[in-house]
Amino acid sequence: MSASPTRTDANPPQIVGYRRPAPGAQPNYLHPAYVSSIKRAPTKPLIFLPHTLSEITGPTFKKDVISAKALDLTKQGRGEALGERIIVSGRVLDEHGRAAPHTLIEIWQANAAGRYLHKWDQHDAPLDPNFTGVGQAFTDDEGHYRFLTVRPGAYPWKNHRNAWRPAHIHFSIFGPAFATRLVTQMYFPGDPLLKSDPIFNGTADEEARNRLVSIFDWDTTVPETALGFKFDIVLRGRDATPMET
Repeated sequence: MSASPTRTDANPPQIVGYRRPAPGAQPNYLHPAYVSSIKRAPTKPLIFLPHTLSEITGPTFKKDVISAKALDLTKQGRGEALGERIIVSGRVLDEHGRAAPHTLIEIWQANAAGRYLHKWDQHDAPLDPNFTGVGQAFTDDEGHYRFLTVRPGAYPWKNHRNAWRPAHIHFSIFGPAFATRLVTQMYFPGDPLLKSDPIFNGTADEEARNRLVSIFDWDTTVPETALGFKFDIVLRGRDATPMET
């Protein structure tokens, strides 16, 4: 979407455009080093369809759809999840640095051994019966969110010879309409696998690419419990977090 509606009590809805991202600041549809993008990428110019009422007015989510367990991925089973506990938190912001309150965030990730709880993942690594790898949260009035989880493991993915995906967590951010759902990935600082990962490097601009890397955060680290990592998400504009298209 190239514009978003805003409403005030005194005025009817207005259309306010957002700043376009700088060239190279978002991943291309086609990135040959990421082999599956060769088949997925469009071969003809995109056709932009006008949005109707159904695309711009839903869905809406109520906070009561999320349980307390959705915020703490370490305690979703009968026992404790295995692995290094971490706290992932941050803010969801618009292009002007303003908070995006009451925004639904979903995350999914591999377990500490680098395996997803999914039938398509047959990687030779153990499953954790007490870890689903899925969580949900709403941002508060100031756009803050917080998850307690375990640090995901790296895993092989057969994209090229000896290919390993760096540790990462997938994020889905739901706006006020179906057309405003955005998806991205969060990585960890200092991971030696980043330099060889074609998905991470699918964003050409280095400064933009590094927005996908979380920051170790002493302020959210809990003594004797979990290390903190900060990951702010900017939805649009020149400083936007790179998103999967």
